Amino acid sequence: MNKREFIKNAAAMSSLALLPSSIWAISKSKKRLRVAHIGVGNMGAEDLKAISSHNLVDVVALCDVDADNLAAAHKEHPKAKTFKDYRVLLKEMDKSIDAIVVSTPDHTHAPASMMAMQMNKAVYCQKPLTHHVSEARAMSKLAKEKGLITQMGIQVHSFYDYKLATLLIQSGIIGKVKAVHAWSPKNWGYDGPIPEGSDTVPSNLDWNLWLGTSTDKPYKKGFYHPGNWRKLVDYGCGTLGDMGVHIFDTPYNALALDVPKTIVNNCRTPNGFGFPESNVVTYEFPGTEYTTEEFKWTWYDGPGAPKVDHEDLRLPDAESMYREKEQNTAEASIEDKMSLKTKATAKGKLPEQGAMFVGEEGRLLLPHFMELPKKIVDGKYVDISNEISNIEKEHRMGKPIRDYESEGPKHYHQFVDACLGKAQCSAPFSYASRLTETILLGVIAGRFPNQTLHWDSKNAKFAEEEANQYLDAPYRNF
Repeated sequence: MNKREFIKNAAAMSSLALLPSSIWAISKSKKRLRVAHIGVGNMGAEDLKAISSHNLVDVVALCDVDADNLAAAHKEHPKAKTFKDYRVLLKEMDKSIDAIVVSTPDHTHAPASMMAMQMNKAVYCQKPLTHHVSEARAMSKLAKEKGLITQMGIQVHSFYDYKLATLLIQSGIIGKVKAVHAWSPKNWGYDGPIPEGSDTVPSNLDWNLWLGTSTDKPYKKGFYHPGNWRKLVDYGCGTLGDMGVHIFDTPYNALALDVPKTIVNNCRTPNGFGFPESNVVTYEFPGTEYTTEEFKWTWYDGPGAPKVDHEDLRLPDAESMYREKEQNTAEASIEDKMSLKTKATAKGKLPEQGAMFVGEEGRLLLPHFMELPKKIVDGKYVDISNEISNIEKEHRMGKPIRDYESEGPKHYHQFVDACLGKAQCSAPFSYASRLTETILLGVIAGRFPNQTLHWDSKNAKFAEEEANQYLDAPYRNF
C-alpha cells in the first residue's frame, strides 16, 4: 500500500468510527490504563520506564524488532506479551490495550501511530512526530476526527523553566519579539562516503521489520541500527529533527507561531544519504500577537554551533568589555578592533545549547536545560526575580526542581492522566504536527542549499515545485 492509499484509508475509517464526543469520555470511570510499547530500546527504554512509573498503568504488551531490546524490557515487565511486529501486536491485542507508546526510529512513527489511531487507541509518540510533512498533517487530522488523546514526546515541554519562559514572554517582559536564535552543537549528520556492499544482519535483528515502510536497503554494520539512523535521510531528521524539536518548542509555543512563510538552509550540497553535519536554517514566520510584523528565526547546529559573532548573541560581559576597550582604542586599526571584539565575545560564552529571544525592549536567554531564563537590556543582565515570583504565584508553579529523575516523568504522566480523564495533554498532535511541520520544512530546505523556499500552508506545498517531492514518500510493502 502506498502512503496516499494508507492516509486515504485512515480518513475513511475515521469517518465511519466517529463518536458523538471524545472517545475518552468514558475514561473518567476507567481506573487503570493498559499500555503497549512499540520500540523499547534506547529512548524506548526510557519511555517505558517513565510511563510504567505511573501507579495506574499496566504494561500489557512490548514490541521491538531487536530481540535483545525486547528481552531486556520483558525482564522488567514479565507479564507483558511480546511481539516483534507492531501490526501483529495491534491486531492481536486490540481488545486488551487502551493506549500505545511509539518510540521507534522516525520513519516508523506515522505508520505505527496511524494504525493505532484507526483502532481508537490513545497515542504517545516520540519526537519529531513524523518523518514527512504529509504524515504530520494526516496524524493531526485523524486524531482530531476521532477525538483521541495524543501527546508528542518532548519531555521538557512540561519542565518548570520552559513553562516560566513561555509565561514571561507572553507577559511582555521584552516587548514584541522580532527574532529568535536557537542552537545545538550536536552532529546528527553524515558527510562521509556512502557505504557500499552489505554485512550479515545480526541474529537479534529483524532487518525487514526495522526498515518497515521505508525503501529496501542492504544492512551495513554501524550505519543504521541501533543509533545512527538519525543521521540518514531515509530514517531520521538530523540534528534539527532531534534537538531542534526540544529547543524550538518553547519559543514556538510562547510566540504562538504557525508554520513559516519562507525557509533557507545554509549547508553543504546534498548527497542523498546523510544529512549535512552543519546547518544554518533561517525561517520567516507570519507575525503573531507576541511578535513584530516581520519575524525571523535562525537555527544553528553542528560542531561549534553557533559559529557566528552576532550582536543578538553577544552576552553582557562581552558587550561591556568590548565597548570599554573600543573607547580606549579610538586610534586603533580596524584589525585591532576586530581582535578585541573577538576576544570580548569569547569571554561571554553562550550555553552549549539554547535559544535567545530578541525583543523590542531587551533579550531573553533560555539555556537548554534546567536553568532559569535571563533578561538582558543594553548589554547588562537585569534582575527579574520579582517578575518570576509574580508568575509563580499567579500560575501556582511552585519552585523549580533541578532533578531530571523526578521531573522527567511529568510529561508522560500527564498523558496517562489525560487518558484517565484527569488532565489535558500540553503537546497534543494538533500542536505537535505544526511544530514538526516547521522542523521538517527546514530539513527539506537542506536539499536546496542557500535557496529560499516559499511555503504555501493552505495548500501544503512549496512554490518551488522541485521541493514538493520531499513532502511525501511511497510506503514499501513489508
